[in-house]
Amino acid sequence: MQLPPALVQHVTHVLGDEGRVWLDALPSLLALCQRDYGLTIGPPFELSYNYVAPVTRADGSEAVLKLSPHGQDFRYELTATRLFDGRGMARLLERDEERGIALLERLRPGRMLVELDDDDRQTEIATDVMLALRREAPAGHGLPTTRDWFLAFEKHRAEHSGRADPLPAGLFERGEATYEALLQSSAPAVLLHGDLHHYNIVSAERAPWLAIDPHGLVGEPAFETGAFFGNPSGLTARPDLRRVLSRRADIFAERLGFDRKRIIAWGFAYQMLSAVWSAENGGTGWHGAASVAEILGSVV
Repeated sequence: MQLPPALVQHVTHVLGDEGRVWLDALPSLLALCQRDYGLTIGPPFELSYNYVAPVTRADGSEAVLKLSPHGQDFRYELTATRLFDGRGMARLLERDEERGIALLERLRPGRMLVELDDDDRQTEIATDVMLALRREAPAGHGLPTTRDWFLAFEKHRAEHSGRADPLPAGLFERGEATYEALLQSSAPAVLLHGDLHHYNIVSAERAPWLAIDPHGLVGEPAFETGAFFGNPSGLTARPDLRRVLSRRADIFAERLGFDRKRIIAWGFAYQMLSAVWSAENGGTGWHGAASVAEILGSVV
């Protein structure tokens, strides 16, 4: 079975030997899905961290098969998808948490939000999806919290002898202070997607746009805007980036009913968290997130 180099690189980089074992077992896992779920599996979509392919079920209906080696993180994704229950989100049709299998609703026409050429309209659609997703987190949800996520700052310091390296110390320290202030004054927690951006919002038939691929966590509703500020790819090359980010904050505040300064603060904190994660994974992708954070930190 010929796997895309990007999938092999990402899985082995993140998971090491465990990832190689999963990749070796992937053909057998696909055969199991064909047999147990009665699937005809088509060629995969563009792959990165998971194996995702369109499928036809035994009754002729369409679905999407998603196979993941990412253990607990994937379980959080499945839990969140189940709890959203199709409201603002693609539906979860079948799942096997132990094997890392999900069968999901196929969204048609399936156009990604990034394909629209209007930043204001993209942001408005994102707010519509955020409103559709908004709901209380049930007791015993088992998902991480935003505070759990931001422990990445403490971990980073512990692993770098108290320093921010390779991140700019000033931005890192401001990121720590910002998220602490936000968490101490946090609004009541809700169920969150956690990674809602231009590539995870897709056009559909039963709703104009629906979300896919949630991370799954619980926290303040305004946190949900954070991921959107750092996307899409190539954003930091825009000469009008400051205006774009400021305009997004305006639209979020107007349509979601959140305080604009708080939205900007969550955007700054989220982008610095993204930079920390990128640095911890040994990548250089933290520069883009840090650049967005730096600009957000000066937006008024």
